Amino acid sequence: MNNKIAYIGCLSLIGMITTEFGVIGILPQVAEHYEITIDKAGLLLSAYALVVALAGPIMTIFASGFDRKKLMAVTMGIFLVTGIVSSLAPPFWLLMTIRVLPAFLHPVLVATAVAAATDAADKKDAHKMMAIVIGGIAIATITTVPFATYISGVFNNWQFSFMVQAAISFVVLVAIITLLPSMPVNEKKSYRKQLGILKKPVFIASALFSFLMIGSIFTTYSYFADYLSKVNGMNEETISLMLLLFGTTGVLGNYVAGKLLSKHITKTTALFLVALIMVTVPLYFSGPMSVPTVLLIAVWGFLQTPCFLTAQAYMMETAPEATEFANSISISFGNLGISIGTAVSGFFIATYSIHSTPLVMFCFAAAALLMMLVKKKLEAAVKRQT
Repeated sequence: MNNKIAYIGCLSLIGMITTEFGVIGILPQVAEHYEITIDKAGLLLSAYALVVALAGPIMTIFASGFDRKKLMAVTMGIFLVTGIVSSLAPPFWLLMTIRVLPAFLHPVLVATAVAAATDAADKKDAHKMMAIVIGGIAIATITTVPFATYISGVFNNWQFSFMVQAAISFVVLVAIITLLPSMPVNEKKSYRKQLGILKKPVFIASALFSFLMIGSIFTTYSYFADYLSKVNGMNEETISLMLLLFGTTGVLGNYVAGKLLSKHITKTTALFLVALIMVTVPLYFSGPMSVPTVLLIAVWGFLQTPCFLTAQAYMMETAPEATEFANSISISFGNLGISIGTAVSGFFIATYSIHSTPLVMFCFAAAALLMMLVKKKLEAAVKRQT
């Protein structure tokens, strides 16, 4: 049963990520349609992420006592409506508004799916179950996100991307309703106990780490299509294939990270982060499409995708007494990183050029590595006091 719940949770994240990141491949077309700059079009991603960051913890605490199946179904229903309305190409202000509505329940969905899959699992299998659920992020990047971009390119209409998002949300909603059992919460944790983890300096340091690491990813990934187009000279069809390649190697990276996390969380997190920092240099110097460029994108995907999983495991390790709330804080700080990382890169793109984004990525990732050192010192200080 745990595996079944984990796989439905994985499917839910595929629907969620398709909605959140499905705009990445079509931002240039959206900007052209609405006659706005690419950094303003990027608000469709950064505004969504900002709402997740600000509303996530509050919504997760509020929803912590509700039946998990009902929460997942309601959330996916809202994602479905969002996709349908967005596909109608409403005025940009309305597109922005409808885009951020599901963001309020985004962290609730992730926290609920992870908690449902891991609660009844043995401790040794908990990271495996979480890896299955979080694997939905990697799978979406290999399947639904590039597919939505590809379909939009085939029909030369960015609205088809949102149609794909709506169709996937519908499939996930049906799966949740028909395949998941009722999952009432037997013991609701007190608000005070959940909020208590915010008093732990080690936990706050891990949250700041998540913010910086996820932020580093989206300084460049948010503008993936525009970067490959302007720096590497790729057309829309090739960019779709690169998204597919990126996601394929990302699934493999996620599998490897899941195995390594069960042995050592901190070392695994640091390993993928340091390797990601090293990727920024050849990415900056990459030129027109070539075999080395394609290989670089493959390596980039392998190293970047597991960072979502490692960041969550790294944070949740510091707050075992309130895993769902810790999970939501991880998602919130991660999405704050998406919002800030996208916005900072947008500023550098507007001021300099799209070519500057790997440099911004390097700075965020280096700061994340420093935060890991800060957390380590705080942990040592706590041990000395006990």
